[in-house]
Amino acid sequence: MPELRVHAGRHYAIQFHYALPDDAWCVELSEAVPAPAAWAEIPSAETHLPGVAFLVAVIPDEDPDLEPTVHIHSHDEHVIPYEIMRWFMEHVAGQVERCRIAFEQGEPEAVE
Repeated sequence: MPELRVHAGRHYAIQFHYALPDDAWCVELSEAVPAPAAWAEIPSAETHLPGVAFLVAVIPDEDPDLEPTVHIHSHDEHVIPYEIMRWFMEHVAGQVERCRIAFEQGEPEAVE
């Protein structure tokens, strides 16, 4: 389930997924896009959904010697407000900590 946040009138989304080829968790930041108009009639439906990710943190959970990295995916320039970048990096830091704890405890993966 994505986490949504509004800052200065713009909507942002963070979502997590596991990338099997990389043996890593990914934390994605995107600008959120409006949900389909048909959803307006559904009680408690989201008003916005994650858009195309422009920042992706890749956090390996199989090898503690591999460093987490942040990848920039964009053809256009994106201005990321400081508060949104902090929000994103707090989620990344939390996932790094969960993965490291899980590795130390011998758990197969650190689920978000």
